[in-house]
Amino acid sequence: MTAATDTRRAIDAVWRIESARLIAGLARMTHDVGVAEELAQDALVAALEQWPESGVPENPGAWLMAVAKRRAIDQFRRQERFARKAEELGRDLESRAEPEPEVDDIGDDLLRLVFTACHPVLSSEARVALTLRLLGGLTTDEIARAFLVPETTVAQRIVRAKRTLARKKVPFEVPQGAELAPRLSSVLEVVYLIFNEGYSATAGDDWMRPELCAEALRLGRVLAHLVPKEPEVHGLVALLEIQASRARARDGPAGEPILLLEQDRSRWDRLLIRRGLAALDRAEALTDRLGPYALQAAIAACHARARTADETDWRRIATLYGELGTIMPSPVVELNRAVAVAMAYGPEAGLELVDALATEPALARYHLLPSVRGDFLTKLGRHAEARPEFERAAELTRNQRERDLLLARAERAAEQAGF
Repeated sequence: MTAATDTRRAIDAVWRIESARLIAGLARMTHDVGVAEELAQDALVAALEQWPESGVPENPGAWLMAVAKRRAIDQFRRQERFARKAEELGRDLESRAEPEPEVDDIGDDLLRLVFTACHPVLSSEARVALTLRLLGGLTTDEIARAFLVPETTVAQRIVRAKRTLARKKVPFEVPQGAELAPRLSSVLEVVYLIFNEGYSATAGDDWMRPELCAEALRLGRVLAHLVPKEPEVHGLVALLEIQASRARARDGPAGEPILLLEQDRSRWDRLLIRRGLAALDRAEALTDRLGPYALQAAIAACHARARTADETDWRRIATLYGELGTIMPSPVVELNRAVAVAMAYGPEAGLELVDALATEPALARYHLLPSVRGDFLTKLGRHAEARPEFERAAELTRNQRERDLLLARAERAAEQAGF
């Protein structure tokens, strides 16, 4: 039983490592992401059947690719219109001792797969699910548990996404010229969304979902290797590295949230901070005008460089949020700027900015607006006014840990108000 369990764990590990490259290589041959994933899954099933008896092969990636290619040949042979392609694949399989793509092709294939899975023709939810499935090797169940949605919902998103790519005849290629920037923006957005959901879970009982942060960070690093001359890619990686460095300090023994200014900075991961700052340096070296991810990384770097919360350069942060709001106007950015302004120039200045956002439709059900307002009112000694703000924020959040924190703040405000 132990040997079988060890083999299964080995297969799971191999799949996580090799699945993206396997699917990418097969998609290059078949020009269909859905078919490529099915072939890869067939190879995985074969491994599950054979490796417990034969053992894990010396080159498991090559073994999986060989099996998948043979399945592709069988499939093409059943479809006469692909006869010529089957012959070509057959010659390729027979001529190689190690039937993997060449090293240079691996990077190209992965990059094509990234741009295909993150194509703007798909909804953001579909892009996230498909990316985690194809590039992260996560099962539909794992994705569903990470985002607290039914497994059938994730399965339907993935199926619809693959059908949409096929119906729209989305080419399996890296966009060139003027098409690259908007498509790269879509890719970065997907990685950013995955990380954010892991860093501050939208709903459920957990404050964070570390596995999603780790997956987004891995995808970001892969992308930086594949397109090393794009400053925003390094900007995003810098942001994720620095944010991830705080993970161990963001919750207490019982899983309760610990806010940034109250964190034990000795628990921040200095290696991740160094990696993040290095990535930010690379982004700054590649451009004279930082993009939104690099600007957010620069803000995160201000926190990372401060040895204590009191040493934080809040004026610099407020300026950076101003620059971010110029290139990416957003009420959420303005709310964050208000926090920085309050820290730099006093809560009265921050409250003025927050009150100006009160009628923003995009923030009508955004729990952080009343939460921030409650914080400013508390600092101004207006505890009676702060209490309902924290209670309103608690009503709006769907995360239980955050709700508990906000209700505790409401209770403290009530006590300080003499209720």
